[in-house]
Amino acid sequence: MKKLRPLVSGLAVLLPGFVCAASAPDPSLTPYVVSASRAPQARDRLPVATDVFEITQLQNSPSLTLDDTLRGVAAFSLFRRSSSLIANPTAQGVSLRNLGPSGASRSLVLLDGNPLNDPFGGWVAWSAVPVGSLDRVEIVRGGGSGAWGNSALSGVVQLFSAAPDNRAQHLSAAAGDFGLRTGEVSLFETAGHDSLGLDLSAFAFDGFHVVGPLQRGPVDRPLDSQHQSARLSWRRSLSDQMALQVSSLFFHENRGNGTLLQKNSSESGQLAASLTGTLSSGMSWNAGAYVQEQTFASFFSSVNAARTVETPANDQFDVPAMASGASFTVVAQGDQSTTSGGADVRWVQGETREKFFFAGGQFTRLRQAGGEQYFVGAFLNHERAWSEAWRASVGIRLDSWSNEDGHRHETNELTGATLRDDHFVPLHGSELSPRLGLVWSPAAGLKVRAAAYQAFRVPTLNEYYRPFRVGAVTTEANPALKPEHLAGAELGFELSLGSAHLTATVFANELRDAVGNVTLTPTSRQRLNIDRVIVNGLELGGEWRPMPTLRVHADSVLSDARVRRAAARPALEGRRLAQTPQLTFTTGIDWAAGRDWRLSSNLRYVSGQFEDDENSLALAPMTTIDLGVTKSMGPHCEISLLVENLLDRRIETGRSPDGIVTLGQPRMVRLGVRWTW
Repeated sequence: MKKLRPLVSGLAVLLPGFVCAASAPDPSLTPYVVSASRAPQARDRLPVATDVFEITQLQNSPSLTLDDTLRGVAAFSLFRRSSSLIANPTAQGVSLRNLGPSGASRSLVLLDGNPLNDPFGGWVAWSAVPVGSLDRVEIVRGGGSGAWGNSALSGVVQLFSAAPDNRAQHLSAAAGDFGLRTGEVSLFETAGHDSLGLDLSAFAFDGFHVVGPLQRGPVDRPLDSQHQSARLSWRRSLSDQMALQVSSLFFHENRGNGTLLQKNSSESGQLAASLTGTLSSGMSWNAGAYVQEQTFASFFSSVNAARTVETPANDQFDVPAMASGASFTVVAQGDQSTTSGGADVRWVQGETREKFFFAGGQFTRLRQAGGEQYFVGAFLNHERAWSEAWRASVGIRLDSWSNEDGHRHETNELTGATLRDDHFVPLHGSELSPRLGLVWSPAAGLKVRAAAYQAFRVPTLNEYYRPFRVGAVTTEANPALKPEHLAGAELGFELSLGSAHLTATVFANELRDAVGNVTLTPTSRQRLNIDRVIVNGLELGGEWRPMPTLRVHADSVLSDARVRRAAARPALEGRRLAQTPQLTFTTGIDWAAGRDWRLSSNLRYVSGQFEDDENSLALAPMTTIDLGVTKSMGPHCEISLLVENLLDRRIETGRSPDGIVTLGQPRMVRLGVRWTW
């Protein structure tokens, strides 16, 4: 596998972009989904549950952040209930259907087929992508999207950018409570066969306290943040059958994490390109590659019980990480069938560099820990109609993975003496991920679907090699972790009655060797494989359009996620997974009232859940209501009043062993203006 590094890196430079469906039909004209099988397929042909957010839904949402908007899907959950507005970057992992929420996302998040997950830790920088540059977002719940390989264990969330010449130029700005200032501009230019697009965004936020007034102390500060992002894209039509697209993405962020000392910064860049073409009627191909480079720094501290004294605990001053990859995909579309196949490669390298063990007014230890990962995979999918009522699909993917150069080096900062110099045995493995699906349409407007699948996730470099400390609790790394494996099945029903569309899905999942932060003592934890976790549930949803200008929607997931076997910690057997509510319910209204007014509202309820694996730290249920009202001021301008957490409900996002409760976003009002031309 060592020999693959120059190959992967070279392909990332020489081949154009890792793209799954640049030639997919416009979803505003045809309800097509790409992310399930890496080929454009009509939604009514898919055997798995999918959701699509069009750009109008993203732009009109009263939620400030993209990840918060996507929580309109009840199965979409964020670690510790916190959106990217306030969450530490290392906690911005996304889970679908409560399949083991953690900071390391168990869902693969893509931008035009390129991974957005952090190479070192797996978390997602949601703020890095300007919303105005997007065309739509697709969500595939569950392991039925295993055509993507590693990390798509609980599903895929894919962001699709709009073509530079296929969107309106705009300038938008907003200001609101807690010193909020944000702005975004989207520009494009077309000349002959070339289209060039530029998207810029800037954000500043003075923040709010996350520790309540009764527990707050002199060390506590509001969570402030600032970030900027820029995306440049260029598309050239090489012929009637071939197009080249190149894009770059840059992101910089600084955050304060609630006390005087705790803060973090992130900086990332990504370059991707895609070459797409048509071979003959019904057949298309794409080839591509990307390179991703970023760095991260974070400072952690411990606070005494009275919250009057803050002591440095860890200075993670530099976490450089890099990833590159390439792929080739062919899609053959027929009247009654779709076949897609291809291969991809990915290389990841990352290391944490941090100071720890604070004594005598200074850090006395230095740690460097990290390694490299390699992934090579090939996939084949086929979907075909048996008759007018029956469709079947089958897919298989084979992956080979490797961990190499795993190391952990620690020295005494005062004497220079080496305290630890570990070089871990390389790990290798191969994974087979099969998928089967069946769709039955016995009558007009009725669809029954069934699917069974397997998926896997190799732990991140962060999970393998980096220990960390939060407050008084230290979590040890584990270089011997095994990959996670999912076996799942789902049965769904979809019924369309006039202007109403109803859905129901029953799902069952068995997650083996789930990586968890397992409590060993009150102040120590370790990342360990939990032998067997069962996650079963029921999803119910619906949409009603009594008139073209009014949409009423609702979605819910009722699930039970429990540890069934944990040889390393038998006391966990029978307990619920940390951070998994049993019920999540969302509902909302989108109403275009006349020509000039638009109303959007969302309600979200999340039942109680536990902060920890032992189920000893409970978080109360939460209910929030968001509301947005927009007034058109003419053909090119509109103003909006948006309120999040309208009733100012208390949102518990964390509870420490010493009883300190951290809180989520209070009521926040903002006023926005948008010009288009």
